[in-house]
Amino acid sequence: MVGMSATMLRSWERLGLIQPVRTDSSYRLYTSDDVTRLKQARYLRKVRGLNAVAIAAQLGTKPNGARRTTAPAAARDSIGPRLRQERLGKRKSLAEVAKAAEISVGFLSAIERSNMSASVGTLRKLARFYGMNVLDLFEHEDSTHPVVRKNERKALSGGAGVNMELLARGHTVLEPHLFRVAPGSGSGSAYSHEGEEFMFLMQGELEISLGDQHYRLQSGDSMNFQSSTPHQWHNPGRKETIILWVNTPPTF
Repeated sequence: MVGMSATMLRSWERLGLIQPVRTDSSYRLYTSDDVTRLKQARYLRKVRGLNAVAIAAQLGTKPNGARRTTAPAAARDSIGPRLRQERLGKRKSLAEVAKAAEISVGFLSAIERSNMSASVGTLRKLARFYGMNVLDLFEHEDSTHPVVRKNERKALSGGAGVNMELLARGHTVLEPHLFRVAPGSGSGSAYSHEGEEFMFLMQGELEISLGDQHYRLQSGDSMNFQSSTPHQWHNPGRKETIILWVNTPPTF
């Protein structure tokens, strides 16, 4: 898929560019985010002639293997245990849920154990299967106070390089988020759901596909669309993209 040898894959893993989860039998499981990062690394080496250290810096990975995070000091929710509890409560097997979400059993198991984060597209498929909305994935808290301080925001990971910060308390009619998307990261697969969406790019760039239409947004641009249109997006730029993103109703 990425046009490189197994030896090269292991080299990039040692460098920290990718961190595939291991099954109990020690097989590696690669996500779509891993594949995207490997393709970017191959391009940077072959076309732009960058060395391994420069590529690691370009893609936000430190040579010692630790990925640079763009998440702020927000309270991060771990959704793995919550998804597992939901699956067991509905008496569903890993295989049943994995098939509905179009992912492998091993990957779903890794998500539930919090060993790997799911992309936004996968999260939406899982939530739809369970009949949940996005706010159900955050810890419930007192909604009587209308102000959310910067350092009090609840946050979720939407896969490698994607972080979602909740900007309102409790269960509201609107679902306002601050999305932080690292270079090369995105939604993973296309997804759709009921409702309407509005986004405003505060920083960076975003490429988004709505059905068969493709758009490239720059800082200061805004956009609204019906959520029932299949949409897929990623950051094509070299710096973090920050988006004010509002859905209504708050649903996957």
